[in-house]
Amino acid sequence: MSELQSFDWSGWSEHELKRVDLAMQQWLKPFEPQALYESMSHALLGGGKRLRPLLCLAAREAMREFDGAKPRADLEQAALRAACALEMVHAYSLVHDDMPCMDNDVLRRGLPTVHVKFGESMALLCGDALQTLAFEVITPEPQEVSEAIQARLCRILSRAAGLQGMCGGQAIDLSSVGLRLTQAQLELMHAKKTGALLRASVLMGAACSHLEDSRWQSCAQFLTTFAEKLGLAFQVIDDVLDVVSDAKTLGKTPGKDALNDKPNFVALLGLEGARDYAMGLYDEALDQLSQSGLKQTQALGALAALVVHRKS
Repeated sequence: MSELQSFDWSGWSEHELKRVDLAMQQWLKPFEPQALYESMSHALLGGGKRLRPLLCLAAREAMREFDGAKPRADLEQAALRAACALEMVHAYSLVHDDMPCMDNDVLRRGLPTVHVKFGESMALLCGDALQTLAFEVITPEPQEVSEAIQARLCRILSRAAGLQGMCGGQAIDLSSVGLRLTQAQLELMHAKKTGALLRASVLMGAACSHLEDSRWQSCAQFLTTFAEKLGLAFQVIDDVLDVVSDAKTLGKTPGKDALNDKPNFVALLGLEGARDYAMGLYDEALDQLSQSGLKQTQALGALAALVVHRKS
């Protein structure tokens, strides 16, 4: 936990979370039909760790040294928009994952899931609308964010959300019920289902910088590997918490993997084996930050510590 102790995590995260929440409220104002607005607000603004926006903003902070002598307001705006878009895509994926045709869950973030509260049809529309709103947010007028950066952000986010990312991973997950996957197969599934959007969070933050610097590509590669290690560690800890936690702490129904006969890291490695594996991935992630040579990686390191030591 030294990364959290040596960094003003509370001050940094409080400031960044306030920025993200205010911006998301700005881009999701009340509209008609009211039921769609209320379902989207319930899914997006009803709490959560905001891990993906924070990773995006932390990566932007780490790569800010490439901006040059003057602060770049357009790059700060691009990073904030990217952070909000990532949370919108994440929220959409949770809405659809919770539906009866997928995981059929009734609890999310300690609240009724969207299809329970608003009905299945509205939940489907809610997820669709959140996904499209995300791309609207990262494509403002060119005077706010350059079209080149908009294109980069759209490319990264679409690949993470689509067949190479979340959708592809969810398809593997659905087809793996009742099967015993190897560790390599399980890692591939979660690299897509969970890891792709976490990786995109870091890449989108890094993309909001002066890419022409000769060191940028090397540093970005270290951050990419950091994100891949962190994404896998996140899922391993998720599997651990599904076994050891309760609904009140977890904010969702525990024990779902065992109930639905889904492969997971605890079933494969055992409880202590899974915990040890997650900590090994955490150490590897921090090593990537160290090798990057970047000066402002404290927030990324603190987020990595938060992932492996979390209780929900």
